[in-house]
Parts: sequence; structure tokens; C-alpha cells
Amino acid sequence: MSASTTGLAYTALDDLKDLVCRVLTAHDTSPENAASVANALVAAEVDGQKGHGLSRLGAYAAQAASGKVQGHAVPQVETVGTAALRIDAGAGFAFPAMDVAIGRLAEMAPSCGIAVAGVFRSHHFGQAGYHVERLAGHGLVGLILGNSPKAIAPWGGKDGIFGTNPIAFAAPRRAASSLVIDLSLSKVARGKVMVAAKRGEPIPEGWALDKDGQPTTDAQAALEGTMVPIGDAKGAALVLMVEILAAAVTGANFGFEASSFFTADGPAPGVGQMIIAIDPNRISGEGFADRLEVLLNAILIQPGTRLPGMRRLSARAEAAKKGIAVDTAFLAELEQLAQR
Repeated sequence: MSASTTGLAYTALDDLKDLVCRVLTAHDTSPENAASVANALVAAEVDGQKGHGLSRLGAYAAQAASGKVQGHAVPQVETVGTAALRIDAGAGFAFPAMDVAIGRLAEMAPSCGIAVAGVFRSHHFGQAGYHVERLAGHGLVGLILGNSPKAIAPWGGKDGIFGTNPIAFAAPRRAASSLVIDLSLSKVARGKVMVAAKRGEPIPEGWALDKDGQPTTDAQAALEGTMVPIGDAKGAALVLMVEILAAAVTGANFGFEASSFFTADGPAPGVGQMIIAIDPNRISGEGFADRLEVLLNAILIQPGTRLPGMRRLSARAEAAKKGIAVDTAFLAELEQLAQR
């Protein structure tokens, strides 16, 4: 670890993963589950998705300690069809359930052409692209949809019903890194508002509404109000679609039934995720890789264009060399949590 004059410390990835594991195991979490969470949080930090990274660790630890999250939960898998799984996350962290789902889907999809897993009694599943990119690493097209505690009002309303309901898509490429598209269905991920609130910083206009349904740039007022959906009314309709697929189809809690991801009190959130894996070669007649490149080349031939998700690659290369820049005061806070 090397500190700079700006109050940041460049910390090796393995050191950060070890710190996350120590914090969580000190707060009643099994080493196996802690390692799964650590991999996901550090990956989010590397990719610049800090709202899904280390900023979540304090809340995770507090919830494991209080029992809101079952830190020793072991996902239970039920095969409900030739290519369909139902996975009970056991009110634990989402990441161990995601790991099981991805491993099983990678086995099932090549033989069936497509496979699906529904996860329920789950929790915050972090950077959505992290999960489907691993499916793409198996040569599969991946799609994931998840719901979350209420943060978006139905179009025209002011009371939250839906979560920000992230979705992500990944496709393998023959001679390049996988294409990954990752977005929340609010104009920005709510985690970014949480980070701004912790820092006492304002947020841009158009991100959120206060509890009275009025536009706000106050991050704390935004957390007490609702997020604005992408695409306005059309985005609100898409949020509804994801809510149905991630919660109604999986048997999970709806956003307005789920407790907060950020506080240690109350029952488990019990949200859901749906993960779909497709073998593109079986369905395309082995032509997928070529057709995908035709499409992507048609995009990139235009000046000023780029593919979604490509910035993560340069961020990963830099992190591999230098580590991740983390505020030294924040690192000290995490070290104190690890000594609990």
C-alpha cells in the first residue's frame, strides 16, 4: 500500500479483498460467503462502480451482525425444469447465490440452448454486469434482471413502488473482450446518490425527486424521495417489466415490500433476480460471432462512437499495475470494523 499527498492510498486488489473478508468474518459471516462478497465489491471498485463497491461494506457488515443478512446462509438449489433453476438465497448475501447460478447455468445452457435461474430471498446483487460477464466467459449470452427496495414511483405518482431495478447484458466476442451493457433503470444508480450523501455533495438536477415529488439536488432529500426513471414514462414501464420478471416470477418480495439495503434494522429485504443464459451458437447455427462483429463494426466505423462498457478495460489494466486508490480515512474505518 502506498499513500499519496492527496489522502489516497493505492491498495493492491488482493489486500482489499482480504480486508473485506476480515470485516465480514468479524461480523458473523462465513469465510466462503465473505470471499464471494469480496470478489464482487473489489471488482466493482476496479471498474469504477464505487456505488456497488467498498462503500457498501459498512452496511453489509452491520446487517450481517444484526442478522438482517444471514452471513452463514448456503444457497439452496431446486431444479424445476430441464433448463430451469429456483435458488433460495436463504436471506443471505446475493453473491454466493449468483456464483451457484452462474456455475449451473454454464453447464445447462450448452445442452439446452437456453437456461434460466430465478433467485429469491436475496439481497443487493451489486454490479449487474459482473455476473453476466462471467457467463460470457463461458461463451454464453447472459441477461440478468433484479429488483430492489422502493426507489421509483409509478409514472405520475410520488410514492416509491419499484426499485431502481438494474439490468445487464453480456455477449462473448471471438477475439476481443466481451461486450457488457450494465444499467439501472433510474437515470443513475441509487448507489451514486448514497455516495454523494455520505460525502455531503449535491447531485445533478434531473436525477431524483424529494418526498413531495419535487426535483432536488440534495442527495439526502433524494434518498428520502424517489429516483427519476430513464426515459420517463417509457422507463417507468420498463421498470414494471423488470419488477414482474425479477420478483413476481421468482416469488421474491416486490420493491415496496422489501426493507432497505442500507440499514441494519428490520427483516431481510428478500428481493429477487432472474438470470438467463443463452448458447448463441446453437440458436444462430454457429453464425453468432461473425454476425455480432458485423454489427459492432458498423457502430465503430462512425467517428466518435464507442461500445458500452469499454472503459472498464483500461480501469482494470491500471488497477492491475497500481492497485485501487482508496481514501486513507475510509481504509482506517474499515480496519476498525475488521477488529470488531
